[in-house]
Amino acid sequence: MIGTSYTPKHENWHAVLKSYFQLTKPRIIPLLLITTAAAMWIASEGSVDPLLLLVTLLGGTLAAASAQTLNCIYDQDIDYDMVRTRKRPIPSGRVQPRHALIFAIALGLASFILLAVWVNLLSALLAMAGIAFYMVIYTHILKRNSPQNIVIGGAAGAIPPLVGWAAVTGDLSWSAWLLFAIIFLWTPPHFWALALMIREDYAQVNVPMLPVVAGEAETVKQILLYTLLVVPCTFLLIYPLGVLGALYGAIATFLGLSFLKKVWQLYRNPTDLPLAKATFKYSILYMMLLCTGMVIDSLPITHRAMASLGQLISCTG
Repeated sequence: MIGTSYTPKHENWHAVLKSYFQLTKPRIIPLLLITTAAAMWIASEGSVDPLLLLVTLLGGTLAAASAQTLNCIYDQDIDYDMVRTRKRPIPSGRVQPRHALIFAIALGLASFILLAVWVNLLSALLAMAGIAFYMVIYTHILKRNSPQNIVIGGAAGAIPPLVGWAAVTGDLSWSAWLLFAIIFLWTPPHFWALALMIREDYAQVNVPMLPVVAGEAETVKQILLYTLLVVPCTFLLIYPLGVLGALYGAIATFLGLSFLKKVWQLYRNPTDLPLAKATFKYSILYMMLLCTGMVIDSLPITHRAMASLGQLISCTG
């Protein structure tokens, strides 16, 4: 994969920087950081240290950027074959694979050093485990060989909340692993909705994504199954773990019902690509707002407000 050589096609340094920035697939990273931040707020009971938050998110950004760059190197052959990805920096010839590899290694080392020195060793090791899992298990072993690629490979995207929790506490509690499970179960409906939209691209390069090998009907059935698993799972943070409360419960209920409604509509119309696109977009909004709800519920001011509301209700009752 790395031996392929292209002639760089840049006109100025701005174009060079833009190409390397594109290697990191920057649109993917914010959602990973949101899950990291949510875990940190819960772990710190709403009083996360701003500097610790900043350093952890920076370390997470560097780790994710490294993983995505390595993915671009590994997948350069199929990226060149697909019209949708042919203009990416490596297949278009704007970045040579060996230069991208040096860039990815530098990002990974910077992430490890930053987290190990200014946060803790556990968070640094977890970030590196995320890169390794994404590249070895998902990209190398599963992606081109199994329709369950995104199910198992989704564990890589579920590691950021573990990094965030470890950054605050130095260990991993049941709550941290539940956050991992929520992201893990959310990933298949999120990604398969996207895969429905670009099924022909995957078929063109023989990547056995579920819509390619099993068809739309089976894919939306699996999307519904995983959605029915992830939505109830989000409430375990309230009971039995007790790390979040009623406000989060209300937010999770509204978001979960809306998610199920979207997925049910797709289940009834498995070939409706605009509906698949809407489901994909909502899955992103769902996770962003769910994590926002976690943060808001964890804040001390929220605890005081809910306690005051409870006293008011008991007095009027």
